[in-house]
Amino acid sequence: MTTFRTPPQPCTLTLGDIRLEPLDTLHTAGLETAAMDGELWNLRVTSVPEPRNAEQYIRDALKGLADGHMLPFAVIHVPTNTVIGSTRYHDIITPVARLEIGYTWYGASWQRSSVNTSCKLMLMTHAFETLGARVVGWRTDNFNFASQRAIERLGAKRDGVLRGHALRRDGTIRDTVMYSVTAGEWPEIKAHLNYLMARYAR
Repeated sequence: MTTFRTPPQPCTLTLGDIRLEPLDTLHTAGLETAAMDGELWNLRVTSVPEPRNAEQYIRDALKGLADGHMLPFAVIHVPTNTVIGSTRYHDIITPVARLEIGYTWYGASWQRSSVNTSCKLMLMTHAFETLGARVVGWRTDNFNFASQRAIERLGAKRDGVLRGHALRRDGTIRDTVMYSVTAGEWPEIKAHLNYLMARYAR
């Protein structure tokens, strides 16, 4: 049976000015402040918590952790020790060593920067090289074109679209666009991400 080399469990990952640390209720105020940077909860195609709902957002993520199918992180800007967003592993399927990266969002001031590339490089490196994942996937709303472009920029392959797959926060039904990277593709993807990081550093 195929399984992870190392079971996914809470950990801290750091690359340059960005740290991913296990999400906790202590991050509640920081997440609320980050979400207010751009009033991100007003975007119908994201899962950003609304004001005063960050604690429940964290508790739901921690339930996913306890149930064994999620591993949530707070995204921290190291120089200022500021919470700037959140991300997580989810849909962790141990028997086939597959997981997805999602529930990702950053305050508006940090979008279109190196932050997303840094986070994905850390998460994918940990997934493939420490956990021994065979496949890392992503899913996004069919109308979240910014997210689709960001995923494609990483080098992930578009697997297809699940029609009528999930509810949005406004009650409408969305199609879900699926992407993935396999372990065999990872070395080339890693080289590509390191190239992008070097360009940001110029």
